[in-house]
Amino acid sequence: MDYSLFMMPLHPPGRNVTESLQEDRQAIVLGDRLGFKEAYVGEHATDAAETVTSSLVFLATMADQTQHIKLGTGTLNLPNSHPVAIASHVAMLDHLLKGRFIMGISPGGLMSDAEVFGSFGKDRNAMFVECINTVLKIWASDPPYDIEGEFWKVSVAQTMIPEIGQGFIMKPYQQPHPPIVGTAVAPFSKGVTEMAKRGWGAISANFLMPEWVKTHWDSHVQGRTAVGAVPHPSEWRVAKSIFVADDEATARRYALEAGGPYHFYFKQLSYKLIKGGGRSNLFKTDPSMPDEMLTPDYITQRLVIAGTVNSVVDQILAFRDQIGDFGNLVYACHDWMDPTLAKRSMELFANEVMPRVNQALR
Repeated sequence: MDYSLFMMPLHPPGRNVTESLQEDRQAIVLGDRLGFKEAYVGEHATDAAETVTSSLVFLATMADQTQHIKLGTGTLNLPNSHPVAIASHVAMLDHLLKGRFIMGISPGGLMSDAEVFGSFGKDRNAMFVECINTVLKIWASDPPYDIEGEFWKVSVAQTMIPEIGQGFIMKPYQQPHPPIVGTAVAPFSKGVTEMAKRGWGAISANFLMPEWVKTHWDSHVQGRTAVGAVPHPSEWRVAKSIFVADDEATARRYALEAGGPYHFYFKQLSYKLIKGGGRSNLFKTDPSMPDEMLTPDYITQRLVIAGTVNSVVDQILAFRDQIGDFGNLVYACHDWMDPTLAKRSMELFANEVMPRVNQALR
């Protein structure tokens, strides 16, 4: 089983942005050194807690700071951008990374972003599909393009000058395009099925109950078999909030109790998803459960794997037994409230937990 990183990231509002951005960069540099296979970074333009406003800009700063780890957007919120901006910026970053780029995409889930970019109240799923289809058409064709949809039109027919290259949109380093993945946040996700039909991967979100994560494999299988392909667990990435410590008391205090960064994360996220987005179903296995019972304590206890090396190994194996086989365990990054403990957790996870997990699986 491979292991990767995913950071939204979520920091306490009011924290020094310069420091939190450097912290996020350090996490990826450390991940590169520790053998993490991939690192995904999210983006939001209107959130004081999630301070990466452009995942492409952020990842560009990592091009010369990393050597082996593949860097992915987690995700590009397509309805908030013009397809030409996406196509040209992704192509340039793919060249800077010499093919170490993975294109993570989604419709975006933060409604204040949707409002500020003018897509609030529109069919964002339709915008998402049209945007990625347009991007792929741009990369597969040459000017004047003349691609017209419901939301965007792409053409340089009136202004192109072929003899000097004016009007050409850059094509990516990887051909025909970088690998594409999408985040899966809904139980029984139809999006996973549609992505699988197109040969795209999926990352199951770390804030879903295991019972719902399990449904994503069936959705993936449906999509792959529909196009005559054979699904393989290596195609499935599953994100999980994990903290490894040298003793159980530290693990509990830092990862499970109020005042720690993991508890803060789920308190912030559940408020957005439940009160701001009406998505309480993500945290329930019984639909009749009252929303009032979905406290940060309840959610954190259910969704975080924390403990010593031996304990975390056992919990990961039990989690895999519950949801089924998958190929990439994606370690969700959280605020480095205590940088020493945060770095130690990543080191223990990479150097001790995952070798033991893989030995047990063999």
